[in-house]
Amino acid sequence: MINLRDIQDKRIAVLLSGGVDSSVVLYELVRQGLQPDCYYIKIGPEEDADWDCSSEEDLEMATAVSHKYGCRLEVVDCHHEYWDQVTKYTMDKVRAGMTPNPDVMCNRLIKFGAFHEKRGRDYDLVATGHYAQKEWGAVADSAQEGGGRLPWLCTSPDPVKDQTDFLAQIYGWQLEKALFPIGHMMKDEVRAIAEREHLAPAHRRDSQGICFLGKIDYNEYLRRYLGELAGDVVELETGHVVGHHKGHWFHTIGQRKGLGLGGGPWFVVKKDILQNIIYVSHGYDPSTAYCQHFPIRDFHSINGQMPPCAVAGQPADSVAGQPAGEVTLKIRHTPEFLPASLECIGDGEYMVHAAAPIHGVAPGQFCVIYDARHHHCYGSGEITVSEQGGRL
Repeated sequence: MINLRDIQDKRIAVLLSGGVDSSVVLYELVRQGLQPDCYYIKIGPEEDADWDCSSEEDLEMATAVSHKYGCRLEVVDCHHEYWDQVTKYTMDKVRAGMTPNPDVMCNRLIKFGAFHEKRGRDYDLVATGHYAQKEWGAVADSAQEGGGRLPWLCTSPDPVKDQTDFLAQIYGWQLEKALFPIGHMMKDEVRAIAEREHLAPAHRRDSQGICFLGKIDYNEYLRRYLGELAGDVVELETGHVVGHHKGHWFHTIGQRKGLGLGGGPWFVVKKDILQNIIYVSHGYDPSTAYCQHFPIRDFHSINGQMPPCAVAGQPADSVAGQPAGEVTLKIRHTPEFLPASLECIGDGEYMVHAAAPIHGVAPGQFCVIYDARHHHCYGSGEITVSEQGGRL
């Protein structure tokens, strides 16, 4: 929960999205006697009539909420930065057969990146509607001279809405400036406040999928930039061709819906990128669909503190009272935190040893690492295991 004494003399910018969460953020700040400036970040697709984008409605909602509390609202155009940086990242990963997460990079490069360069640099704090919390110097700061003030990204009490996995690639300086006024709340509580205060977006549904797409179909987004490339759909166990696809980038490991195959259910269990072949299986549980031990690379620590890990050939010491290597993790946005241990295999490289096999592990996904109590988030690294079990 935010301590008013810590922020009352700060210059605060609020990022309004037009949704219920950021609207309640503004209410919470105004309720405490603050008068922040509001910003709507424009990152929608190119101006094209055949793209059904909800950004106009989002802006209307953001305008209504800012006017309700007498706060200034400014539109900040980050369209080009988004399409030059986040879209390029997404398309490069998808084309290579990986499973990217554009929302993760949007937070790092746009909401706390491009916005900072354009307007955020003028403020001490940037408030968002993320379900996440921030603590100072809570863990491992004893190693710092004088204790220090070390920012930690911490999970929300609402496991379903927790968004720390989407924030696990931000930089420490971005976290220092971040303010999460509803991060300590449950979603039902936030919705109830919006209804009680008659906020315009109170009854809007939560956005689904990639942050900027709105009502745009994700496959149409991929088709626009990558086109189509016909290939075979092959049953893993028999090697029989059971159908055809229009490009491996339209399919992800673990996918069930949208395959267009009869006699299901079918699940995508493997992809051969070079041959443009999608492998499917009737069962959700073939051994090839699971992975228990996999490497991650380029681990990004949010605040400079690395997760506890065991080093091959060395004694397993404890870190902050926690056995070396014991962590929890996520590889996708789910309420569950999976127990695992880490083994350091290089600079920023780890071998993840999950306590149980994990379904749908795919290269390009971010593996987000938390402490054993899944309270503090260390950061994330990119999974480098291939569907064939090799490394990229």
